[in-house]
Amino acid sequence: MASTCMLWLLLTQLLMLFAESRAKVPAIIVFGDSSVDPGNNNQIPTMARSNFEPYGRDFSGGLATGRFSNGRIPTDFISEAFGLKPTVPAYLDPTYNISDFAIGVSFASAGTGYDTATSDVLSVIPLWKELEYYKDYQKKLRTYLGDQKANEIISEALHLMSLGTNDFLENYYTLRGRRSQFSVDQYQDFLIGIATNFTQNLYALGARKISLGGLPPMGCLPLERTTNFMGGNECLESYNMVAMAFNEKLNNLVIKQNKELPGITMVLSNPYNILLQIIQKPSIYEVGCCATGMFEMGYACDQYNPFTCTDAKKYVFWDSFHPTEKTSSIIAGQMVKTVLSKFL
Repeated sequence: MASTCMLWLLLTQLLMLFAESRAKVPAIIVFGDSSVDPGNNNQIPTMARSNFEPYGRDFSGGLATGRFSNGRIPTDFISEAFGLKPTVPAYLDPTYNISDFAIGVSFASAGTGYDTATSDVLSVIPLWKELEYYKDYQKKLRTYLGDQKANEIISEALHLMSLGTNDFLENYYTLRGRRSQFSVDQYQDFLIGIATNFTQNLYALGARKISLGGLPPMGCLPLERTTNFMGGNECLESYNMVAMAFNEKLNNLVIKQNKELPGITMVLSNPYNILLQIIQKPSIYEVGCCATGMFEMGYACDQYNPFTCTDAKKYVFWDSFHPTEKTSSIIAGQMVKTVLSKFL
């Protein structure tokens, strides 16, 4: 009997230890753009939406949730890898409530950037407003769980940020405003200043685990290749150079804040190299799956377009700007195995 009791006690302790190890990150909290927006833009008046077919055709139930993908997006896979739910819901989605958001929530808005002028282009949620939603979320969480438990979740939650591409492709290189004010190097520094203030605000609100998302090889996005007539529709290397330079500055920010902010653990989740490796595989289609895959996204990529591919798994990109579910799973897996592994 004694040995049985000891065995049961040992088993209980092991289960508790396992539960603790699974609960190192009790929630995933997301800020950013279309790379991580699960449908917040469905609830605001903007053209930057994807809540219609064929978006979401490989999502559970074939539902077009507002994710700019044929299925799940990177943060969904990261959440699942951390033992949480397989999807991270949109904060503005009325079908969810604080009990859902307590273990995962996204404030991201497709079309936004660090720069408020970027969010103005498509009338989407600016980054400062995402922070206001986060403050509102904290109040609801404290009401739901009590101050102590809510504060524990906030401090242990992984705060993920993924944005910046729109600042360059939608704003700086498309409109004259910022180019008349800044050189590209100065604009990068301007954005880094915003990122610095934002992460400091997250820290002041209790966040201690933060992942900054790096830029992809944005010169290799199908839209940029399509319009690179002079370069034979190859990757626009000047844009890729800007992305690499900006990622280096983000990395310097990570190093700086890890030194200056007591108790913080900040990492750079940089998708640049892994995405470039996927793009350069000769067996993979270089255009997007949806429509012609060369320049369409959003409403130009609807269910009536006859050119949409039948098997998105053979493609790197879903539309001219966003990766397929398969690509997102590979990128997320790489991030979890490398930089995010310290949070597991």
